[in-house]
Amino acid sequence: MREFAAVEWDRAKRSLDSTRRLVEVDPNSAASRAYYAAFHALTALFAIRGQSFSKHSAIRAALHRELVHSGILKKASGKDYDFLMDLRETGDYGGVTQVSGDSARLALEKVERFLAEAAEACPELKDLPAGS
Repeated sequence: MREFAAVEWDRAKRSLDSTRRLVEVDPNSAASRAYYAAFHALTALFAIRGQSFSKHSAIRAALHRELVHSGILKKASGKDYDFLMDLRETGDYGGVTQVSGDSARLALEKVERFLAEAAEACPELKDLPAGS
């Protein structure tokens, strides 16, 4: 699971970099990348704990049940993750509804905070070797 966690943490960091590049030019794609940065970070954190999930809804529920409720992550992190997941739905499937530049910039702030808190809550993430 440690190798899997390393790959996922690397994906999280790369998705965060993509979010930063896209935020001003393609808010819809930036929102999607921001969500996936948080998703991969959360997947890495759970992998370190020996857990994995096959559905986005399952990892979201586990975030709230096991990390937020227990105080490992702040309540705000759970809300940030929910925001990112909902905004990704708009960016990817919103039809005529688009992600605004302001919302994409807010998503970037939230995902940067989410990854920082994940790394603080699980210091092993920072020590993982770069993924492939």
